Amino acid sequence: MKDLHTCLNAMTVDVEDFFHVSAFDKIIKPADWENFNPRVDNNTRRLLDIFARHGVKSTFFVLGWVAERYPQLIKEIHAQGHEIASHGYAHRRASEQSREEFKQDVVRSKQHLEDLLGEAVIGYRAPSFSIGYSNEWAFEVLVELGFVYSSSTYPVKHDLYGTPDWPRFAYNRPENIIEIPIPTLKMFGRQVPIGGGGYFRLYPYGMTRHLVRKYLEKEKQPYSFYFHPWEIDAEQPRLTQASAKSRFRHYVNLQHTEAKLERLLQDFNWSTMKDVYGVNA
Repeated sequence: MKDLHTCLNAMTVDVEDFFHVSAFDKIIKPADWENFNPRVDNNTRRLLDIFARHGVKSTFFVLGWVAERYPQLIKEIHAQGHEIASHGYAHRRASEQSREEFKQDVVRSKQHLEDLLGEAVIGYRAPSFSIGYSNEWAFEVLVELGFVYSSSTYPVKHDLYGTPDWPRFAYNRPENIIEIPIPTLKMFGRQVPIGGGGYFRLYPYGMTRHLVRKYLEKEKQPYSFYFHPWEIDAEQPRLTQASAKSRFRHYVNLQHTEAKLERLLQDFNWSTMKDVYGVNA
């Protein structure tokens, strides 16, 4: 049974493979990616089947590297009524790029996706939510390139990202772009991350459901959730050379994610970023 709340919430997927993630960027460089057997095509198709069973539409933030290698996958996502948005090309954090490097990375992804789909791509998410205090110019670049919205900030404190004193809900930036932050819940004097990803795998499902319900009741705002295709893939290779911290972040509870996701899809109402936040080209 669906949650009693009638609020429509945004389901989002960051389409990347296990070897792209920031947790492993100290041991895996882009030049090494071709040495791995990609699993993203199969895992994403599994997600499409799960969404179809539950009648859910999602926004897929697609990495350009993936789109170049699996164009039919991207076309199938689109054909099934999901929204395609950009996750950049090479999964390099925006905070580690110059303005021109960032622009070239995003242009490469956006143009390829639009050529595949024959329509404008209006949404963008920075790898590791890496737009922040040091690179607000990234929003200017996104506007210049024709994006209407971004979901590139997480108002928490984290060693890889975080803008804890920035707005927590969707808002219009001075650059004339809508920013949709990853959700947090104010508890115990701090902002608790509740948007998905590793936290979804770490928390027991009952806790996640409670936090989402509390967010909807307290904030009267749509909730948005994010995760990755590799998070339903418990059989992926284990990279033992990564640090213990990185291994924990990446591998914790992978075997339980799919079942948790099924419950999440049942308990709440979901659609795309476009539909939930009313953003259009």
